[in-house]
Amino acid sequence: MFAACSPKVVPKVSEAASSVVPPVALAVTNKVYSGQKDSLLSLAAAEDAPMIIDSAGNQLPAEWVATVNFGIRKPNYVVLHYTAQDSLGQTIRTFTLKHTQVSAHYVIGKTGRIVRMANDYLRANHAGVGKWGSITDMNSCSIGIEIDNNGKEPYAEPQIKALIYLLKQLKTNYSIPQANFIGHQDWAPKRKPDPGPLFPWQLMAANGIGFWPDELLVPAPFNYDYLTALRLIGYDISSPKDAVVAFKRHFIQTDVTPVMTQLDLNVLYNLSKKY
Repeated sequence: MFAACSPKVVPKVSEAASSVVPPVALAVTNKVYSGQKDSLLSLAAAEDAPMIIDSAGNQLPAEWVATVNFGIRKPNYVVLHYTAQDSLGQTIRTFTLKHTQVSAHYVIGKTGRIVRMANDYLRANHAGVGKWGSITDMNSCSIGIEIDNNGKEPYAEPQIKALIYLLKQLKTNYSIPQANFIGHQDWAPKRKPDPGPLFPWQLMAANGIGFWPDELLVPAPFNYDYLTALRLIGYDISSPKDAVVAFKRHFIQTDVTPVMTQLDLNVLYNLSKKY
C-alpha cells in the first residue's frame, strides 16, 4: 500500500480563502523559517580548521586557508509530487507544522497559484528514502514541487500551465539537464506512486522537461536486458516489479502492470538512447 505524499493531519482549508494560512500562524511560521535559515547561514560562515584525530588519539596538524574560488551549491534535479490531500490550504498547513517533518520548495494549486515555501538553495524534506542512479540523498540536490491533486483526478489546466512556466524558469536558472526532471515514483518506486499515470509527462517533454518516447519506435533487440536499461536510466531495480511499475506510470500510463510487454520494451529501448 502506497503512502500519501503528504500526511493528512489538518482539516480542509479552502483555496478560495483570502489566505491559506491565518496571519498570526503565518507570522509564527515565518519566524521559525528565519531562525532556521540564520542557523544554517552561521554554519556556512564558519572558518575553522578541521579537527582530525588519528587512531592513537593524536590531533593531526590542520589549518584554515580561505580560497577565492568558490560559490553556492545549486539544485541539479526537480522532483514532482502530488499532494494526495484535499486542497492547497491543507497542504500549506501540513508543511507549516513542525511535527510533520515534511515540506517542499513549491506548492501549486488547481487555479495555478504558486506558493513558494523554501529558498531553492535550501534543503526541503520532500523526497524521503529512495535511489536514482548513484544518488541516495535526493533532498540535498533537488527542488521539490507538490501539485495539489488527490491522485485520482485529472490535473487542472491552469495548474499545469503554471507548472511548466515554473519548471522552465528553474531549468534556466540552475542549468538543470532535461533528464533530471523526475517523479516521486521514479525516485522511490517501492513507496510512492506520484505524480501518477494521469500526469502529462508527454506535454512536459514537449516543453523540454524530461523525456518522452518517439512516435516511431524501433523494436527492442531479442532478449533485451530491460532491467539493465532501467538501471542505466536511473531506476532502483532492487525490486524489479516496483521499478517496472514506476517506469510504466511515467512513460506508458495506460498500463501500469508489473510486466514488460513488447511495446514497453520498445519504449524503453527508445528512451535508453536519450539518457
